[in-house]
Amino acid sequence: MTPTHKHNQSHNNQGQHSHSTNSSPFLKHRLTVFHSHFSLKRKLLMFLSLFGPKNNMAYLKLFTTMFSFSLLLLVSASLSLSSSSSSSSIHDLLRSKGLPAGLLPEEVKSYTFSEDGCLKVFLDAPCLTKYENRVFFERVVTANLTYGSLIGVEGLQQEELFVWLPVKDIIVNDPSSGLILFDIGLAYKQLSLSLFEDPPHCKPQDGLRNHVRKEKGFEALR
Repeated sequence: MTPTHKHNQSHNNQGQHSHSTNSSPFLKHRLTVFHSHFSLKRKLLMFLSLFGPKNNMAYLKLFTTMFSFSLLLLVSASLSLSSSSSSSSIHDLLRSKGLPAGLLPEEVKSYTFSEDGCLKVFLDAPCLTKYENRVFFERVVTANLTYGSLIGVEGLQQEELFVWLPVKDIIVNDPSSGLILFDIGLAYKQLSLSLFEDPPHCKPQDGLRNHVRKEKGFEALR
């Protein structure tokens, strides 16, 4: 009698469960979603188990390596593009500000230009070139760049009568005049704009900086 009773109770419970499910479509839907989710998860685990833990780790390492390599290529390409365009872009910047591109040499390695007009130019090494007279560029040249002028220049000297004078300002007041003005401390010197049309080649002169004369009087005027 007891086994029969248990069987009947189980049967009754099944009937009650089926009845409650039929009477609640929302609950039936939730159970269907649960079984589907459980089945998908079980299939995914079965698929991964075919490869084994060691193979899974190998695939993870391969993916990580490929991702890192792709990221490295992207960074390298960006740096290459930046370094290749730095020299030309500084000369384009000068032109956009109403100044001749030849005020800075070809050997510009990089530069920074802030919103307040502060320009900082980096060369590979101190170098020497010539416009009308010889001009010496330090490794770093700074100035305040506004339209038509470089004010408060540092790192640039011009030779006058065998004396090296610091260039303070470079100004183009009227481009139609064809003249550019150099402030060398004690005087202003006008030069032809045609001397500065193209960026000059600048020869490295690291040893020359020890012989460039920087008189205290000229430095005080800066």
